[in-house]
Amino acid sequence: MQNFLLDACDRLRPRTEKDGQPKGALRIVTPYDCEARRAMRGNTRWSGYLVHVTETCETDDAQANLITDIATTRPTRDTEALPGIHTRLRHRRLLPRQHLLDGGYLSVALLHRSFRDHGVELLGPVKASGAWQSKEQSGFTRDGFSIDFDQRQVTCPNGETSHIWLEPPAMAPYTVARFHPHQCDPCPDRSACTRGTAARTVNFLPRPLHELQARNRTDQQDTQWKRLYATRSGVEGTICEFINGHQARRSRYHGIRKTHVQHIVTGIAINIERLASRTTRHPHRPRAPQTFQQYLNTRGLTWECWWRQGK
Repeated sequence: MQNFLLDACDRLRPRTEKDGQPKGALRIVTPYDCEARRAMRGNTRWSGYLVHVTETCETDDAQANLITDIATTRPTRDTEALPGIHTRLRHRRLLPRQHLLDGGYLSVALLHRSFRDHGVELLGPVKASGAWQSKEQSGFTRDGFSIDFDQRQVTCPNGETSHIWLEPPAMAPYTVARFHPHQCDPCPDRSACTRGTAARTVNFLPRPLHELQARNRTDQQDTQWKRLYATRSGVEGTICEFINGHQARRSRYHGIRKTHVQHIVTGIAINIERLASRTTRHPHRPRAPQTFQQYLNTRGLTWECWWRQGK
């Protein structure tokens, strides 16, 4: 597939520079594991798979937080892994009432679908708008427009009302509202509204999803919501435990199935360690003096009060 392709006559021919390479989701990156794919998260790039970890987040310090699900997938969008996670948790009767997620796993459609299908309330920041007004924090964003779903009209901050309401299949599920050029051309705030030559266009989700999106963004500004969402930070320590404590970034096997088995066994080991630490009481052992502390001791020098004395 990477060196040949089928032409219009279904004849196999070698690829040329003009044809380019297959998409990243299909391109084989190593002959030793034909299921591995190229992945990228931020500035980190690697060849292999993705692992998604779900754990409990108990507020009681006496209870250990345990890993309840591990998913090993090919490099795809994180939102594609969430439905499978909820299905497995429901099968094990471990579905939470509230599920705290990283922003990469969230979308407005998943907020609605998870509550409808599983009764799970998703908590997390929904991706912000990619328009230049939102990125630069200037101009009229979509939130500045008033949407009347009953009258099928959109009103801009200066009081102009749209006259075109479209639901094009190519942009589903978004609805498109457009203003006439004669409304935008004489407007003194045109530069803060649109930079194109055409009139302003506003895209938004259907009414239930639009209201859910607005409520989610409003909740993110609440102090109680921020305090609740802060408990999700514990999973970052679990991922660090996976990587540094158990070398999860290196697979001992080839293929996604065997790699998934390694991830499962690693998660079981972490759960056992956490349960053992809760049930076994180790006698207190003071920390051994550091090299600099030993240097002070051999010369009869006292430690300063700010020095950490084995705490």
